[in-house]
Amino acid sequence: MKALVINGPNLNMLGIREPGIYGSDNYETLVQICQDAADELGFNGIEVFQSNHEGAIVDRIQEAYGSIDGIVINPAAYTHTSVAILDALKAVAIPSVEVHISAVEEREDFRQVSYAGMTCFARVTGEGLSGYAHALEILASHLKEKQASI
Repeated sequence: MKALVINGPNLNMLGIREPGIYGSDNYETLVQICQDAADELGFNGIEVFQSNHEGAIVDRIQEAYGSIDGIVINPAAYTHTSVAILDALKAVAIPSVEVHISAVEEREDFRQVSYAGMTCFARVTGEGLSGYAHALEILASHLKEKQASI
């Protein structure tokens, strides 16, 4: 099993950006959490990708086709605006889990629509950085069940 974790804009600023909402841990901590969880869950490989550019995220999703078994995605601000990311996820049809550090469902009205989430089979919110480990656990379970049914 190979996983791809995709992070959208401003997540590279973790630890600096609104620590009251996103915590004081930095992006390197997030990457380590993902790598540790992937090792524990039996993934053969994991890539953690971040971009502030919508097109780069779309490109990385498309590049995952045929080489990645599952995606964990935090589109960040693009969650609420990007039909392009939704369409890329639909095009590759790779099982995906949406993750958000904060409880977006309890925040501003504009954060209540998730385009990427429309194609994800699960969603994890409000668990801080540990939500990434939870999302990877959900993804691993899904992929193992899928493999067992083949």
